[in-house]
Amino acid sequence: MAGPREELGSTDAPAEDEVTEAFDRIVSEGAQRLHRSWREVLTTGLAGGLEVATGVMALLAVYAETGSHLLAGLAFGIGFIALMLARSELFTEGFLVPVTAVVAGRASLAQLGRLWTGTLVANLVGGWIVMWLVVHALPSLGATAIESATTFLDAPLDLRSACLAVLAGSIITLMTRMQHGAASEAGKLAAAMAGAFLLAGLMLFHSILDSLIIFGGIHAGGPFGYGDWLAWFWYTALLNLAGGLVVVTFLRLVRSKELIVRERSAARGES
Repeated sequence: MAGPREELGSTDAPAEDEVTEAFDRIVSEGAQRLHRSWREVLTTGLAGGLEVATGVMALLAVYAETGSHLLAGLAFGIGFIALMLARSELFTEGFLVPVTAVVAGRASLAQLGRLWTGTLVANLVGGWIVMWLVVHALPSLGATAIESATTFLDAPLDLRSACLAVLAGSIITLMTRMQHGAASEAGKLAAAMAGAFLLAGLMLFHSILDSLIIFGGIHAGGPFGYGDWLAWFWYTALLNLAGGLVVVTFLRLVRSKELIVRERSAARGES
């Protein structure tokens, strides 16, 4: 008859194996993403901006019809589903996976900077283009975009705004972690919908999603411009980064300390 320690060990072993497998997948994917050329980074990021903008279009349409941010948040899930199935890149999804690859010795900080910079710029450009099309193709959504954009731009930089931005960065990084831990496509889709619901449904401050709403408001002739957007964007992007790195990624790295040591040793041996 197995003793208590043996029974506990047999229960924990599969869980530890799953953690190791998830870590290995994250490092492998992160290294692959970080070794992309500038052309690959920009085109993948541009596609990501285009796809997330489809979710913003759905969000505005549902909010215009229902006046419910929660229902609009569910509609926005279309954007994250498109992003996942098309294997594109979103700036705020680049915290857990690439950072883990860098810490594991599989890529450099310079490569991380290239990924973040290129993806961020390309996301914004792609989203700007689609929102111009949306506002001119569906002018009835223009007023909704202006209303929603004003909510973000009128918010002062205070504790509440900072918390909304930190939460947004944490939630989307948690969504990434959930997708890497999911054993099926259905699980990944559920994580995408959960992340979209929380981000858009609760109107958290997300640097890409909300920038596209603001761009839609600018295209629709709202009483604000790109200077107002930048005044909101700079701190939102930084606090998204803080939320994703400190609240989620750091804890994940601490949990995987032994795996990181193993991976760094392997990387040094290969070099």
